[in-house]
Amino acid sequence: MGFTIGIGSSRGMRELRPGARRRSRACEGTTVAEFTGLWGWDVVPGARAAGGSCSCGRPDCPAPGAHPLDFAPRVPAGATLGEASEAWAQYPGAAVMLPVGRSFDVIEVAEPAGLRALARLERMGLPLGPVAATPQGRAHFFVAPGAAAELPRLLYRMGWDDPSSLDLRGLGPGTHVTAPPSDRGGLGAVRWLRPPALDSATRPPAARLLLGTLAYVAHRSRA
Repeated sequence: MGFTIGIGSSRGMRELRPGARRRSRACEGTTVAEFTGLWGWDVVPGARAAGGSCSCGRPDCPAPGAHPLDFAPRVPAGATLGEASEAWAQYPGAAVMLPVGRSFDVIEVAEPAGLRALARLERMGLPLGPVAATPQGRAHFFVAPGAAAELPRLLYRMGWDDPSSLDLRGLGPGTHVTAPPSDRGGLGAVRWLRPPALDSATRPPAARLLLGTLAYVAHRSRA
């Protein structure tokens, strides 16, 4: 099974020194094994973008560097370092992407609002899962599975009659997020605002515990 890359990406890959390439692959395998072995997350190889081209090889790709590679199998939760490294070696340079909906859902807000909400939630001592920030200026709060489907109902019960007025959305089954420190869309690396820990990654909090603060801050940010 091969790995098709775009012209710009191919040039960047050829410029890597052999030693640097080996170190990069070893680092990628370790990162993947951390997600599968420590946090219990599935991982899939994702496309990369360089020079306006997507490594999936499609000239008309609708989301360059921001989607899984259709032909690449997932690395399942529980995979060891050896298994993760061997699987990832088949797709050198692939972005690390996480399927949403099995181990966690994601609540997405604008990063400035997410940072303010995160500070409030930490001061309140509420349970928190991992939180990531994308180069597009979005914050991803990892929460218990099922949150995306429940989000409209939860917001309505909290008094938000028009949830569409909030810059806040749920990501659930069928979606993927790019994991730190991978690049997303050729725009830069995704980074952790709150990195995973054993308790928060394996048992992310229920969305209802965070949603009131997230919705309030998102609303104030748009006012």
